[in-house]
Amino acid sequence: MAELIAVIGAGPAGIAAARWLRHHGLRPILIDAHDGIGGQWDGANPLSGIWPEMRTNTAKITTEFSDQKFPPNVAVFPRNQEVLAYLRRYTEHFGLLEDARLGTRLERLDRTEDGYRLTLLKDGVEDIVAVARVVVATGRYNNPTIPHIEGLDGFAGELGVRHAFRYKSPETFRGMRVVVAGGSISALEIASDLSMLGSRAVYLSQRRQRYVMPKMVRGVPLEYFAFNLSGALIRDHATAEELARAQLDFVLTYGGDPARYGAPQPHPDITKAGFTGSQHYLNLVAENRLTVRPWIEKVDGQAVTFTDGSSVEADAIIFGTGFDLNLSFLSDEIARILSVDAKGMRVANFTFHPALPGLALMGLWPQQGPYAVPLEQQARYIAYTWAGVIPAPHRPELEDAVEACSREGHFDDYRDQNEMALRFARLCGTDPTNVGDAAFQRMLKASATTAIMFRMVGPDALPDAQERFRAQFATFGPAVATEDAIAS
Repeated sequence: MAELIAVIGAGPAGIAAARWLRHHGLRPILIDAHDGIGGQWDGANPLSGIWPEMRTNTAKITTEFSDQKFPPNVAVFPRNQEVLAYLRRYTEHFGLLEDARLGTRLERLDRTEDGYRLTLLKDGVEDIVAVARVVVATGRYNNPTIPHIEGLDGFAGELGVRHAFRYKSPETFRGMRVVVAGGSISALEIASDLSMLGSRAVYLSQRRQRYVMPKMVRGVPLEYFAFNLSGALIRDHATAEELARAQLDFVLTYGGDPARYGAPQPHPDITKAGFTGSQHYLNLVAENRLTVRPWIEKVDGQAVTFTDGSSVEADAIIFGTGFDLNLSFLSDEIARILSVDAKGMRVANFTFHPALPGLALMGLWPQQGPYAVPLEQQARYIAYTWAGVIPAPHRPELEDAVEACSREGHFDDYRDQNEMALRFARLCGTDPTNVGDAAFQRMLKASATTAIMFRMVGPDALPDAQERFRAQFATFGPAVATEDAIAS
C-alpha cells in the first residue's frame, strides 16, 4: 500500500503538493479546517481575506499550474471566483479528494520516534493520526496584524477599525470618510476601490512611499518585465549594488516616479523604498480623488492625526498592514527546532530541516508576484525527494542550507516570484535555462516564469512543452522578443 502523507491545508500549496505526491505513488491526505478546498480563494472560508469583486493582481498565465489552463473566456486577470473554480477542477481532475479530511482542524503536530502525530478535531470529536511524513501548506496570509497606535482602541467612527483581511465590499463605505493605512498591494487596491466606488473621502496613510507598478505595460502582463527568467538568472552574478541599480531603472521605466503623480517621493535607496503594484492608485492621486498622508500618530474619537501634524475626521479605518506567520499547531519542540517567529523560520531551501526528517514546509515565505509556479516547483521538489526520483539531500547539505537561510535572510523580506520558481526548479532538475537554440533561449529569458517553462526538461517533461510555451509567449509576451527570436 502507498505511503500515507498528511498534507495540512487544501489551498493552492496543499493542492499542488497532493497532485505531485500522488503522481509519484504516494498517498496524500488533504486536511483542512474549512469544509472545502481553495484556501484564501474560497470566500466562504473564515480564513479567506478576499472580497466578492476582487480580481487577481497577477496574470492568469502565471497564476495557473502546468497541467491545466484557465478557460478561454477568463480574462487576463481572473475574478477570485474563477480562481476557485479553477482549483476545484484541478482537484477533481487529479482525484485529490480521495481520503481528504475537510472540515477537520489540526490542533497539534508532535514528533514521534517513527514520524509525526496529528491531533485532529472535527465536530468536537478528537482523533489521533500517526504518519511518517507531513507537508505543512497552511498559507502565509491568514493571521492579520494591526500595529499599536495611541488611541486606536477608542476610535469612534461609525464603521470602526478593521484589517484589510476583513474588508468585503466597497458598498459598506459608500458616502463615508475612510483612512486606509498601509503601503502595499491590499491597501492600495482597497483605497482605489473606495475612491472609485462611492466613498466620500479616502486617505491613504503609509510609512513610506513605494514605487508602484501597473498590471500591464503596453498590453503585456507586468510579469514579463518584473518576474522574467532573465531577472532570476542575473542574481547568479550581480552584486547587491548592481541589482539595486537595475531595479531602480526598471521601476522608473515601467512604473514611473510616484512624485510626478503627486504622491510622496520614495526613498532614494530602492532597497528601502521597495515597490508594489496597483493599477489605479497613482492615477487617482493625480486626479485628486485619493489623498496620501504619512503614518498615523494617534487617534482621538473620530479624529485621526498623522505624523506631519495634519488631522482628518474618519468614519472607518482599514489597516492593510500585513500578516504574522501562523503555525500555532506546531509542538513547542518542532517550533523551537524551526526557530519559528512572526516573520518566518530557519529551514533549508524554504522546505526541509535536517533535524525533522519527513517534515516539509511549503509556500510559507512572503513573496512578490504569483505563487502558483513556485508552488508547483516546490511540490515537485518534495515529491521527487520523497519518492526517490532525485537523490535526497544529505544532512550536511541541509545544515549548510539552514545556515544560508539565516545568513541571507530568507524570511526577512519579500522574495521575487521568478527567483523562487528558478530556485526550486534547480533543486528538482527542471531548470530550462539551456533548452533549445540561441533564439529560443532569448525567448525563454524574456518570458515570465510560467509553469509550462518548467516541463521542458527533467522528470515529468512533456513532449509538447516547447510548443505550448511558444504559443503562450506569442499570445502574452512582448512582441519585440518574439520578432527577435523569429529573425534569428
